[in-house]
Amino acid sequence: MPSPSSRRSSRPSRRTVLATGSAIGGTLLAGGLPTPAGAATTDPQGTDPHGADPWRTVLDDADLVWQRMPKTWYEGPYLGNGFLGSGIYAEAGTEADTFRAVRFNVQHSEVQDHRPQFGSLFGLARLPIGHFTLEPVGTITGLDWRLGLRDAELTGTLTTDRGTLTIRALVHNSRSVLAVEVTPSEGERDFAWVFHPAEAISPRAAFKPLPEGYQANPPAETRQYGGVSAAVQPLLAGGQHVTAWRERTWGRTRTLYVHVAHSYPKSTALGRASAAVQSASKLPYDALAVPHRAWWNAYYRKSFLSLPDARMQRFYWIQLYKTASAARRDAPVMATCGPWVEPTPWPATWWNLNVQLEYWLIHGSNHLELDAVTRALSEFRDNLRAEVAPAYRADSLGIPRTTDASLVNGGATDPVLGYGVGIPGQDPPTPEVGNLTWALHNVWLSYRHTMDESILRDVLFPLLRKAINYYLRFLEPGADGRLHLPATFSPEYGGNSRDCNYDLMLLTWGCRTLLESAELLGLDDELAPRWREVLSRRAAYPTDGNGFMIGADIPFAKSHRHYSHLLAVYPLYELTGRTPDEKALIEKSLAHWVGFEGALQGYTFTGAASMSALLGKGEDALSYLGQLMTRFIQPNTMYKESGPVIETPLSAAQSLHDMVCQSWGGTIRVFPALPAAWADLTVHDFRTQGAFLLSAVRKGGVTRWVRLVSEAGAPCVVRHGVPGPIEVRDGGGRPLRYRSLGDGTIHVTLRKGESALITAKGDRPDLRITPVEPNEEAPRWGLPG
Repeated sequence: MPSPSSRRSSRPSRRTVLATGSAIGGTLLAGGLPTPAGAATTDPQGTDPHGADPWRTVLDDADLVWQRMPKTWYEGPYLGNGFLGSGIYAEAGTEADTFRAVRFNVQHSEVQDHRPQFGSLFGLARLPIGHFTLEPVGTITGLDWRLGLRDAELTGTLTTDRGTLTIRALVHNSRSVLAVEVTPSEGERDFAWVFHPAEAISPRAAFKPLPEGYQANPPAETRQYGGVSAAVQPLLAGGQHVTAWRERTWGRTRTLYVHVAHSYPKSTALGRASAAVQSASKLPYDALAVPHRAWWNAYYRKSFLSLPDARMQRFYWIQLYKTASAARRDAPVMATCGPWVEPTPWPATWWNLNVQLEYWLIHGSNHLELDAVTRALSEFRDNLRAEVAPAYRADSLGIPRTTDASLVNGGATDPVLGYGVGIPGQDPPTPEVGNLTWALHNVWLSYRHTMDESILRDVLFPLLRKAINYYLRFLEPGADGRLHLPATFSPEYGGNSRDCNYDLMLLTWGCRTLLESAELLGLDDELAPRWREVLSRRAAYPTDGNGFMIGADIPFAKSHRHYSHLLAVYPLYELTGRTPDEKALIEKSLAHWVGFEGALQGYTFTGAASMSALLGKGEDALSYLGQLMTRFIQPNTMYKESGPVIETPLSAAQSLHDMVCQSWGGTIRVFPALPAAWADLTVHDFRTQGAFLLSAVRKGGVTRWVRLVSEAGAPCVVRHGVPGPIEVRDGGGRPLRYRSLGDGTIHVTLRKGESALITAKGDRPDLRITPVEPNEEAPRWGLPG
């Protein structure tokens, strides 16, 4: 039987296609169909029984492989479904080149410490659960694993000096069960599974002093419950989390089924965890996998991207896998480590950059089904009142630096610890006023990419109105007649400054967005005159000879990983280089920011890449992403700053989006910042602002065609990039009227459901969606031999 890595090691031709049809209307450009439930996805040799398929080609090519034992979280495979997560690598404590066991970590995004005096105020929210060890009879001498993105499964073999263990593992998409099937050879029939509960103390304890009075929760108690083993972890705050498991034998195979349940304040998790395991364990692995594979196969088909950099293309598709492993709309907003908890100083949800970056890629990749930010801010809006000063809670909201899964800051109502956002102009606590407004920019992006008015009416407008209200309480006129902010804090730079750019930029975007939203909703809001006054009278963004300052009192004068002082450039697009002076200011600020080595981190380079893409500098954008890959990205595409931090690789995928398509300011820009090496590129069903689905193909450095499908009937303005005279046709091949706006930009009127195809005049290009050929071979991610 071929090994898991060799079964798909012959990379399918990138000349495979989705479908053929007429020159205009018959091509299947609207996306592939999901795999029917119960349909086979591969035959034993890994070939496609149904013919060529672009998604299958790129996904199989992007699989991670291991032919060396991963020793750490940053090297190993990972599975997840937004709630339950598992990272797989050698059991800690084994000698350098001798391995006796493999650990399967078991973690869950809902498991957290609810004690209000600690909780998220100190970044202590998440709690570790434990891990299973797969313990062979013999000593491990080799392995051959593949993490198959298409089916979200780990497959492969462990070889020992006594035989082999053939493994298949998944975290089930809907049942939230970790299932690991092991088929042993004769010499390994007596392998064992052992569960190791973790001490229920914040992993931050290994990095930072814990606050006075903090105690670990009591030890877990292991018991049998209805034929299922369970580790019951009581919590000092009340409630419990429970890890339940059962192993079943099916012929020569043994399958482990694991589920985690969390309950607070009641202790109801044990019954739920046991029932989930009992239900799942009635099914053999293959039956359990059918709906799981169908969900994942359909998930990827919502969009398509192929580019000639093989390593970067694989990285991109892995981030889509990672996002759906870590996020669901109904799951908690991602903590900095996703659903996986490893040793880390960041076991909570951070709102001064991390959350925002984590979710950007869901918009362009057409995966709004993963948008937990909009859901959570709406669901827990009442909790945001307690984060602002008591005198302002009637009409203001805020969000602190860190929260737990319910967006609650553990010290929000504690009279000693204070509230999370703070009061501008006062110390302590550190007043990060802008975090909620920045998070609401993500909600605005969800609205703009769907044009779903309910998001605007029910979530964005009412929450943004109260977030901006908090700023309005503190704005004061100065001697210059301008409106000024008292001292606030630019995330992590140090020191408080008047007219902090972080806050001025968010305040400006917020007032502009409120006015536009009120007009769209037909509201005559009593605060509209005040919002207009802010836009006309607010203080200018502080700058000096080096570009944007931190604030009026603090120049940018040291290495700093955040780009909080540059938000008006990216992602707010308030400043875009419209004039030579504005462009020069952006270029100067960007160069000055990244020019200080020392504190730069991974997302420094994703931010710099996206800002370069805004300026149309594809070579610079690619260079920044290249530095990210070589300096920071780990073998399994994870990233660390002392501990796992998930936002940076995900935001790198957004930087790729920004190179391929931008849609700020009401204009869709196709291929705005591609480096010369990316002469061929294919994008399909890329979601843009205005709720358009974009498909486009570039060949030999020339954009051959662009197609836009309107989901909402919004105004369609596109800078298409097709050289020379063009023609525009509808889905039936009939000419469409359009208006030229100059600079390769046109306006086309499209009603909901209508489409426009843009080509060079007289050209009838091949409209098939195909992967592009790589410029050169590149190693796979993981630990190939």
